[in-house]
Amino acid sequence: MNGLALHERPAASASWRIALPHTAAAVPVARALVRSALAEVEHTADCDTAELLTAELVANAVEHTAGSGPIELVVELRPTGCQVEVHDPDPAPPGHLTRPVIEEPDPWQEGGRGLLLIRALSSSCGHRPTSSGKAVWFRLPAVPAQRSA
Repeated sequence: MNGLALHERPAASASWRIALPHTAAAVPVARALVRSALAEVEHTADCDTAELLTAELVANAVEHTAGSGPIELVVELRPTGCQVEVHDPDPAPPGHLTRPVIEEPDPWQEGGRGLLLIRALSSSCGHRPTSSGKAVWFRLPAVPAQRSA
């Protein structure tokens, strides 16, 4: 190959799937899996953003769904970017993920910004029914690698 390759994308898709406990302990495990998956294949999606949005999806699934059964994290890396899904047993769609926000979150409240972050920082997001509840997902595009000085 002549010249420098500034942007190497994975040639094929790769995916990871893991069952997580329905507790707050699932959040750091999910972040670690996303970080490891992106590093393992030297994927060029923004790792910090992927970790943040994954943490938001998992925290929402733990906080807003009933039951003690596991939730599931699915990470799929594609040549064009990554998609992260969180599966939970509640079939109800998540708050304002795909609908326009009518009122801004209260700046004095601890919660209420997760779905807003997902909408603002992902290239696309949504939810779909599954046979056991729903999957909530986001996508991040591949970004060019930074050139070393």
